Amino acid sequence: MTTLQSPPAPPTAIRPRVVARTGLCALLAVNAAVVAVLFVRAGFGTNALVLLGRLTGLYGALLMAFQLLLVARLPWLDRRIGMDRLTSWHRWTGFGLVWTLAGHVVFITLGYAEMSSLDPVSQLVDLAETTQGVLRAVVALALIMTVGAVSARWARRRLAYETWHFIHLYTYLAVVLAFTHQVAVGTTFTASSAATTYWYAVWGTALGAVLVGRVVLPLWRNLRHRLRVSAVVHESDDVVSVYVTGRDLDKLPAAAGQFFLWRFLTPGRWWQANPFSLSAAPDGRRLRLTVKTAGDGTAALRHLKVGTRVFAEGPYGAFTTLHRTRPAGLLIAGGVGITPIRALLEELEGHAIVIYRVASDRHAVLYEELSELAAAKGAELHLITGPAVPDLLAPRELARLVPDIGDRDVFVCGPPGMTSAVLRSLADMGVPKHQIHFERFSLAG
Repeated sequence: MTTLQSPPAPPTAIRPRVVARTGLCALLAVNAAVVAVLFVRAGFGTNALVLLGRLTGLYGALLMAFQLLLVARLPWLDRRIGMDRLTSWHRWTGFGLVWTLAGHVVFITLGYAEMSSLDPVSQLVDLAETTQGVLRAVVALALIMTVGAVSARWARRRLAYETWHFIHLYTYLAVVLAFTHQVAVGTTFTASSAATTYWYAVWGTALGAVLVGRVVLPLWRNLRHRLRVSAVVHESDDVVSVYVTGRDLDKLPAAAGQFFLWRFLTPGRWWQANPFSLSAAPDGRRLRLTVKTAGDGTAALRHLKVGTRVFAEGPYGAFTTLHRTRPAGLLIAGGVGITPIRALLEELEGHAIVIYRVASDRHAVLYEELSELAAAKGAELHLITGPAVPDLLAPRELARLVPDIGDRDVFVCGPPGMTSAVLRSLADMGVPKHQIHFERFSLAG
């Protein structure tokens, strides 16, 4: 088999993910320092608890604004970091937000109770009844606590995505209530014109990012491209490919390996958004998604009619060739996870090895066209079938199939269990982390 000459790898010193991650950390650190300076310049009170309450409230406000930025779905960030990592950071930032806001309420209440004859509960009730903006802050905290509770893993697994997402939307109401509370009673907010300008800029930037990334950009792109279903192809009894066409698709900044949130505008489905990867590299004329019809929602795709209007949010994801660090690649897919892998193979330059893991031959989705594509690209294709035990993607098996695995970028996509097992194998084999690329398709609120 002829091996294609490998192109030079992109320089590792300017890896896009590192640049974006460093930039976000620096942004948060600089703003944390600015908040501290403004806090000190606003002056200190006589009660230490109230002082702590003010400080935790300010950092809670900063974390809330940062959370909005993480889930704004800004293309520059998403393409470099990926929605899964941004969502994970959003979740961990949420834990910090809950604790800082809880500390804000507790310290402020205890501080004022110390200066009065009221017990803490009565003091909190008195503040809510007599001080402008405090009741709004209490409601905001209750909403954030509720969202935090339903976002815990044990609760998230028990809720339908639509229910979880609806509850999560109350976060935006909490943001508005928290901001108006800060405007009404925030000592640091009103201490100087510089502080007021700073906080308006923080909240304006965060809310503006959400508005642009999650409302304006999707609406503009869909108005521009006017997407419609052009064909529905039954690949097997439980797999269907949907072809989508539109206007000026050559100007849609989509890349192989990315996914969209698809809404098919039919009665009963227009409100459902499902994340499906592109199963073919974008060619400027049409887009293709290939789906295993596992439930009622995905099964309905088999009955889509040609001409159905489509509303697509995206493209999203950092599972692309943008993050390559080596000239050769290894693509590992499990089950229907072959869809972004197949698209990546089409776009990938240099020698590639594809490992496709399925339970049996009949589960090998798109295998015929994958074989033809691999032959055309000069790539090696290995179809591995059999039960999950023994582990056929253990370090020994991977080393046998890919002796030079340490010199390749590795792209992994499949069911969570398989993906985790492969990542453990790669770690045991000493493959550098920056050469391993994967993305778990999860949605943020």
